[in-house]
Amino acid sequence: MLKKNVGSIDRALRVILGLALIAAFFVNREGAYSWLYLIGIVPLVTGLMSTCPLYSILGMSTCPLDRK
Repeated sequence: MLKKNVGSIDRALRVILGLALIAAFFVNREGAYSWLYLIGIVPLVTGLMSTCPLYSILGMSTCPLDRK
């Protein structure tokens, strides 16, 4: 299982951005570069999975720290 490194605010923004870009693809299907809107799949998937491979590579995390 992948380690969660995306916090709740970051996760919500990723899902909203991903859905908006995918919706824009369906609204503007006939545009010359409308296929670029499909890049919204990346933030949508990383938001839904709560993990970002780029964050893992860079050693970043937006998750709150576990307080014990």
